[in-house]
Amino acid sequence: MRLIITLSILAFMQLFFNVAEAAPHRHVNATAHKSARKPATDDNRRKRKPLKTATKRSKQPQPHKIKEIPQKNLPRSRSTQARKLAQSRMTQKKYYASQKVLARHKIRIASPHTAAMVISATHHQKYQKARQTAMNKLMNQLGKPYQWGGTSPHTGFDCSGLVYYAYKDLVKFKIPRTANEMYHLRDAAPVKRDSLQKGDLVFFRIHHRGAADHVGVYVGNGKFIQSPRTGKDIQITDLTGEYWQKHYIGARRMMTPNSVR
Repeated sequence: MRLIITLSILAFMQLFFNVAEAAPHRHVNATAHKSARKPATDDNRRKRKPLKTATKRSKQPQPHKIKEIPQKNLPRSRSTQARKLAQSRMTQKKYYASQKVLARHKIRIASPHTAAMVISATHHQKYQKARQTAMNKLMNQLGKPYQWGGTSPHTGFDCSGLVYYAYKDLVKFKIPRTANEMYHLRDAAPVKRDSLQKGDLVFFRIHHRGAADHVGVYVGNGKFIQSPRTGKDIQITDLTGEYWQKHYIGARRMMTPNSVR
């Protein structure tokens, strides 16, 4: 009995091993498994992805790029032009208003360069007083002898010395010593012959061709005061005389409301 049981067990075990060898267990590679699954996943995704519509969208036009213009080349806007025009009109209004004030105080401004200046009545009185002081100093020298290089009432005057003496303490700028330097003085504005006023310097070219070599001071009514030459006294002379008309070369205004000290 035992023998039969033992043989049965051995036969069963032999049958088991035969089956095991016929179908052995193989090791599964994880990488191969993933690569095998990936194509399937991609196929599934392709199936799930919706198909694009056949209609083609028209391309939207690209906006045109505008080149920036430098600020300095931009044209003035209308608002800027209007502001400039308004400022100009305001300046004109102030000018005409100032002219009315000057007319009310009987203040006359003959030169166009000084017409734009608004001067007070007090300052104008100071200018008038300084000009009258210069004229008084000149008139007080009438009859004194000519002295070459002279600048003092004690020694006498030459033509430019007389002018230097009259104006040196009344104006802000430095007065040169010779007639030619006075004629080219930038601080003294040129004056036309028909616009001469009291105190204007009148210049003549007598001996030298390229320079002003004689100067006098206009006193009004077509006359000027001068220290003429050696042997002559300081005198008032008619500017309209033929000799002086021939040698006259110009005039300058030494004293203005802006140049008075």
